[in-house]
Amino acid sequence: MAKRSRFGELLVQKEIIDNTLLDKVLHIQSEEGTSNPTRMADIIVSDFNINHHAVYSNLASFYAFREIEIDVSILSEKQIKQIKNFLDSFPDEFKNQLLFKRILPYQIQKGRTTTLVVLAADPTERIVEKIPANSEYKKYEVAYCKLSSLNELLELIAPKSNEFLDLLKEASEQIEDVEEKSKKALVDEYALDDEINKSLLVSLFEACLIESVRKGASDVHIIPDEADSVDFLFRTDGKLHSWRRQDRTSPEAVSAVIKDRTSGVDRFERGTAQDGFIQRMVDGHLIRYRVSIVPITSSEYERSFESVVIRVIDDRNVITDLRKLGFQKKAEEDFVKSISKSKGIVLVTGPTGSGKSTTLMAALYHTINPTVNVLTCEDPVEYHIRGARQIKIDNYKLTFEGAIRSILRHDPDIVMVGEIRDKITADTAIKLANTGHLTFSTLHTNDAPSAISRLFKMGVETFLLAYAINIIVAQRLVRKLCKKCRIPLTKIKYKAALNIGFTQEEIDKGVIFEAGPGCKKCSDGYKGRVNICEALYFTPEVRKAVLESGDEIDEDKIRKIAEGQGMLSTLESGLDRIRNGLTSIEEVTYATSED
Repeated sequence: MAKRSRFGELLVQKEIIDNTLLDKVLHIQSEEGTSNPTRMADIIVSDFNINHHAVYSNLASFYAFREIEIDVSILSEKQIKQIKNFLDSFPDEFKNQLLFKRILPYQIQKGRTTTLVVLAADPTERIVEKIPANSEYKKYEVAYCKLSSLNELLELIAPKSNEFLDLLKEASEQIEDVEEKSKKALVDEYALDDEINKSLLVSLFEACLIESVRKGASDVHIIPDEADSVDFLFRTDGKLHSWRRQDRTSPEAVSAVIKDRTSGVDRFERGTAQDGFIQRMVDGHLIRYRVSIVPITSSEYERSFESVVIRVIDDRNVITDLRKLGFQKKAEEDFVKSISKSKGIVLVTGPTGSGKSTTLMAALYHTINPTVNVLTCEDPVEYHIRGARQIKIDNYKLTFEGAIRSILRHDPDIVMVGEIRDKITADTAIKLANTGHLTFSTLHTNDAPSAISRLFKMGVETFLLAYAINIIVAQRLVRKLCKKCRIPLTKIKYKAALNIGFTQEEIDKGVIFEAGPGCKKCSDGYKGRVNICEALYFTPEVRKAVLESGDEIDEDKIRKIAEGQGMLSTLESGLDRIRNGLTSIEEVTYATSED
């Protein structure tokens, strides 16, 4: 648990919160690895529904910001117009950011120098530091103002209109010119262009890109449904959710808009799969999108329908702090021990979408420093890793096999091989590990012991496996229950709880929760994801069991040794998450059903 802060004690002293709630907030902060008063205030207000003004007025006082009270009802038209003029003097993008953060320029304070007084619902918000770079005002003062007063003022200054139309308008302002491509008469391209020009399809697509980032989607799916309908879906927390259905629009027109705005694809090629990319500035951050397009059939065989999936690559989502991965205690200790060695293989396994890349990214950031040469071999390269040299695979010039061979000649200390695919890749990883290199990689297996079997069946000798591997982590991601609306386990699910491994005593204690009806803070009762995993650390006993294997790896024997030394199975890891109120029986059952 995070250490008690002066700000937390202040709120308890003023009876805004009690000691029990403070301990809960500190627990959340310790899980996140944060300890500042601003984040504490945010958790208290958003997670526990404590009055915003009660918390943030004290935060302002704590940091010595003055408070300005305004009565919007008595503001003159001149004052309102002046505030609007101040706001309009900022660039549109920065202005939108200020409005989103509930920050308003209020008045000019004359003195030895001209000072812009800025009202903020959270006076510690760092965006105000950009005011000098975005305006003529080089000196400013931030003052705290009640959120309710600011909202009233915003209704006068920048009244809220239809949010979707606003989004389309914002998207249209971000539209960039695209080079016109040579036309091929596969379909009536002129008719498509005419439809695109008469509609808001370009703005709709740009709005989709913007909103996918703001909603924290990992992927966007754009799927033709009928002759004149297209569905837009976002994948959030591992599940697909409908964002918008576009009716009275031909799917070919939507595909044409996407291709026109995607680098590396041909708009007029509709019979083969294509991959491309897009870059956009969204809310001041560079976002990359990886676009996959595949032709699909429909009931109308003469039509050229295509399915589009867009991976959203936002570098802000990269976890660089190992503690934020949320490993359980023993797993984290063994993992840190393994990646702190100078050599050996660190292997992360699991199905697609189980967070393997996220875990390896955090591990790399933990080990990178100026004294080591870090090389990665990825296909494709998604996130830029500061301090690493990332090799980009090109199936025509530099193949995956060619790249991992070249790594051996490039004097590496630490290597990440995106995935062990075959014996060539496996042999290279083993060779790197046995010649004094720390090697990270992934493999597609259901659990940790079966990863040893997979490598053995690829042709890697048991003595090489026994001494080359440091740890194998098999993981899944399960959705986290929303703390605002989760409910105690209902009686109808008691049997499922008993079947998965809980005792009646645990059920009766009321520590097991299930998803609630959903609220503004979540999606269907869930918000965010957490891992469940088994971490097979190669102790001398495990190495001996691998070394003594005959024609087949004895997975049960290895598992028994590891669990006897404290390793949690994936199921036991999931049960522990349930006991701590983090996830539900359904999530763990679904994630471990194939084990």
